[in-house]
Amino acid sequence: MNRLESERQLVDRRGWLSRCGLGVGALALPGLLADSLQAGAQRASPMAPKTPHFPARAKHLIHIFCNGGPSHVDTFDPKPSILKYAGQPMPGETPRTERPTGSLYPSPFRFRRYGQSGLEISELFEKTAMHADDLCVVRSMHADVPNHEPSLLLMNTGEARLVRPSFGSWMTYGLGTENENLPAFIAMCPGGYPIQESQNWQAGFLPGIFQGTYVDTKHQSVDKLIEDSVNRSMSPDRQRRLLDLVQAWNAKHQQTRPADGMLEARIESLELAYRMQSEAADAFDVSREPQHVLDRYGSTVQARQLLIARRLIERGVRCVQVWHGAGQPWDHHDKIEEGHRQLARETDQPIAALLSDLKSLGLFEETLVLWGGEFGRTPTVELPKEGANQGTMTGRDHNHWGFTVWMAGGGVKGGQAYGATDEFGFKAVDQRVHVHDLHATMLHLMGFDHEKLTYRWAGRDFRLTDIHGNVVKELLA
Repeated sequence: MNRLESERQLVDRRGWLSRCGLGVGALALPGLLADSLQAGAQRASPMAPKTPHFPARAKHLIHIFCNGGPSHVDTFDPKPSILKYAGQPMPGETPRTERPTGSLYPSPFRFRRYGQSGLEISELFEKTAMHADDLCVVRSMHADVPNHEPSLLLMNTGEARLVRPSFGSWMTYGLGTENENLPAFIAMCPGGYPIQESQNWQAGFLPGIFQGTYVDTKHQSVDKLIEDSVNRSMSPDRQRRLLDLVQAWNAKHQQTRPADGMLEARIESLELAYRMQSEAADAFDVSREPQHVLDRYGSTVQARQLLIARRLIERGVRCVQVWHGAGQPWDHHDKIEEGHRQLARETDQPIAALLSDLKSLGLFEETLVLWGGEFGRTPTVELPKEGANQGTMTGRDHNHWGFTVWMAGGGVKGGQAYGATDEFGFKAVDQRVHVHDLHATMLHLMGFDHEKLTYRWAGRDFRLTDIHGNVVKELLA
């Protein structure tokens, strides 16, 4: 047996990870970040802070993703004509959606004007509406198809079918991170993955270190939120010595595989896992907040998620995606009044608290907050079918032709409703904004020309917006 074979038998990376108590590396692997490692010479971390193309308005992103497709005509896009023609077929041609729909179905929720801007918002979000003058409501969004899977991927990655990097991955690729002890991109979703699972925060063809780190926020204790975050069998000094030994072997292994992105990601993840043991516990432990802050956010899982999001942004995390409705989605094909009211009750109060906190902490202007789902819902009632609307006629189908998102902070012009759907809210007709345009605008706020933030793969320069997208300048402050 030669020396190399002997070393291979002696070293088992997976075994060393287990013995070193660094199982948190499995969690940290996607987020990654590390100091320069010694591999003959110092090399810069790929997650080191980077300068964008031009001065950025926003440094962080909080994406509140309402999984399933919230109804715009019941939340932020009032349509009194639906009430006027209630129970009647919509005049003109009805656009095709995933399922057959019938007559116009008026919103069961009241709208009123808020703030100096007079922005009209549903009673579902009456607490969020207290920040009406900060909200930039885009009422003319449109996507490509009325199906969850491709629309989720389009909103998160800019591509509906193929494997592509998520927005958060592009953001961390372009900007790096401000905190080397936490992942730069974190996706929180309680109770497991949403539809399309980790593809929603994937790195795609970008190096694996830019992928989002998933956290299951159904748990409250830090030990369960961040598995193996505390090593109870080994001192930090001993962990450090063992990790140094493992990393020395990894560095030697890497010398013959300099272009192995997966190996580099593993090396980076071990370092981050070691550092996360102290900082992650602090960031995710909301019990350290004063009681009046906890009361202001509320007691729902979504409240805890948004409070954690604020704590992560405070600590320099670039991108935090907060999923809402993954287990019980906003996908109300029937009983929309009951379902939307319940989900809005879970998120309205904590959204208002988050926006207030970002302002008081001086983080509002540098943090872009995005709210919305993968599409909207029809102004017409979904016709009865097996499993939905049986005897009720109280739900709406998917609608990619026109829907709403809103942004706040991060350099957007608040107190405005941009664009419009038709008289009934079915199709975007005025100042239409495609998902690619939204992404181009968000990247602009981060300091990037979306046509120049590219990555060469398979012989071509790829970007988040593919070959599409225009910055919507009217949304900028």
